[in-house]
Amino acid sequence: MELNLKNPIVFLDLETTGIDPSKDRIVEISLIKVTPDGREEVKTRRINPEMHIPEEATAIHGITDEDVKDEPRFREIARSLARYLEGCDFGGFNSNKFDIPVLVEEFLRAGVDVDFKKRRFVDVQNIFHKLEQRTLVAAYKFYCGKDLTDAHSAEADTKATYEVLKAQLDRYPEELQNDVEFLSDFSARSQSVDYAGRIVYNEKGEECFAFGKHKGRPVAEVFREEPSYYTWMMNGDFPRYTQKVITEIRLRELQGVKK
Repeated sequence: MELNLKNPIVFLDLETTGIDPSKDRIVEISLIKVTPDGREEVKTRRINPEMHIPEEATAIHGITDEDVKDEPRFREIARSLARYLEGCDFGGFNSNKFDIPVLVEEFLRAGVDVDFKKRRFVDVQNIFHKLEQRTLVAAYKFYCGKDLTDAHSAEADTKATYEVLKAQLDRYPEELQNDVEFLSDFSARSQSVDYAGRIVYNEKGEECFAFGKHKGRPVAEVFREEPSYYTWMMNGDFPRYTQKVITEIRLRELQGVKK
């Protein structure tokens, strides 16, 4: 089944120096841009992460420091990439938890303040886990009847993810709707305010902590009672976008007090 699209959707997969969105960097990015008329465009390129690629990361994706030493830095492609992604929804495999947070961090690190708040995010892994509980390799075999022989190649993983989503729509016509807004909602694990899932909305629509000693409490309430907690987070090892979110909450509350 082909996707029913209102906006272009970009399927993405990143190979990185590690698994920490706040510290690790992209070494390869692959994108498949699908337009509402069904046209597909594939873009894949390697990126110099400006840091050593740990051997354990190379063991997974096969990319070494030597492979990327002459490639552009992310900051050199950030603005053109932001323009390419403008107006697009996103799809990926574990992308809500990893690829999107890492990508946003890279943009902020490069001084490009992208706004994805109105975008839809379709996480094919979450759909798969809700319906079948498998990995991408198993998902590809299960839904598409093919072996993913080049797993952990960004382009191969991206193409497999796109094919799996289309096959899921064919397999589950009663459970799934061919609509990106529905798929985004269905594949979301929670209503996150930030991409890393540190801040989430509660049933009242309040921004709450999803971690630590204040888990479940409204962020604004904690900052009113314990202003040092905001300072601790801003000085701590948190993703830049999470820090941006809590700063917006903090400023909103301070402006409310002044009024």
